[in-house]
Amino acid sequence: MSADINAIQSDLRAAKLDGWLFYDFRGRDPIAQGILQLPPGMRTRRWYYFIPAKGQPRKLVHKIETESLAALPGETLFYSRQEELRKNLGKLLGRAKNVAMQYSPKNAIPYVAMVDAGTVELVKSAGAKVVSSADLVQKYEACWSQQQLESHLAAGAAIDRIVREAFQVAAKNVREKKMFTEYDLKQWILKEFEAADITANDGPDVAVGAHASDPHYGPTPESASPIRDGDLLLLDVWGKTKTPGSVYYDITWVGYLGAKVPEKMASIFAIVSEARDKAIELIRTSVAKGKPLEGWQVDKAARTVIEKAGYGKYFFHRTGHSIGQAVHGNGVNMDGLETHDDRHLIPRTCNSIEPGIYLPEFGVRSEVDVYIGEKEARVTGAVQKEILALLA
Repeated sequence: MSADINAIQSDLRAAKLDGWLFYDFRGRDPIAQGILQLPPGMRTRRWYYFIPAKGQPRKLVHKIETESLAALPGETLFYSRQEELRKNLGKLLGRAKNVAMQYSPKNAIPYVAMVDAGTVELVKSAGAKVVSSADLVQKYEACWSQQQLESHLAAGAAIDRIVREAFQVAAKNVREKKMFTEYDLKQWILKEFEAADITANDGPDVAVGAHASDPHYGPTPESASPIRDGDLLLLDVWGKTKTPGSVYYDITWVGYLGAKVPEKMASIFAIVSEARDKAIELIRTSVAKGKPLEGWQVDKAARTVIEKAGYGKYFFHRTGHSIGQAVHGNGVNMDGLETHDDRHLIPRTCNSIEPGIYLPEFGVRSEVDVYIGEKEARVTGAVQKEILALLA
């Protein structure tokens, strides 16, 4: 299997670009390797692969690694001396003036900023203007096949069940006054993952009280707190099936170890869920109308709700992230805070929507996944409406 050169060239022409220049040195750009579908091989020297908007691709490789790009179509140029590299880079680019690379001006979107500044300078010296490949990247890195969507839904069905049961396990141990920690519950979830053929790179995050105000808290045997009566319990759980090429499902729910959720916790959740729903509705209406929508705009929709409620400083991460074969994918993020992500939401991609408010004594987050189809967007799992009263 190899890169679809014709499809890439069609996208380049649509974007009014003269070509896409892929460059790597010692595996620094996994995006290039993924999109070009390069097989394993020895590549210890710099290599370049140029796909023009029209015509045949061209390669530039070192003379001691002549076969390093043999799996890719196109004419091959070689270099060993520095002077040869510069001269043949010019030949590689030909008359191309606007060239896409894994570059982001001022590192605005660091997820695609794989090319070092010196290489950008070198390409510019060859007469080309370098522009960001960010929008191109997400089409080839973030779009799902039908099989991947089905794998996401299958993982979601298993994870939704496991999360429901995890809350029940926590409540049972509290009722029976047994010593049961965040780490114990994490291990219980991982055993259920194994039984359901679900895998994850790390996690899940299981947090009570102040630990829930750390969005990336992961309990260890040393750090874990006991789960007790009166605690707010946050579960951030992600995973995928073990089928090759499968994609992640990623959710966060919160429960309260008591019969009645305290008013302050309930009011904070109401603000968070309204922010979540505003973001979801913006995506749904924009997709239905065929209206272009950028990642930072979704972030703004959610963040405005929390800021107006007076909790803006307690929401200190982006509203959502791209989801793919890695839980944090290479597509557009719902982000106007950490970055200004001006990439467009495009069909066959999926993102988390996960606003939160993190107070010193407890934190609340509600996370769902939103899949964008050709003409509609939908949440792929259950949507939490209120904090679960686990001892009711």
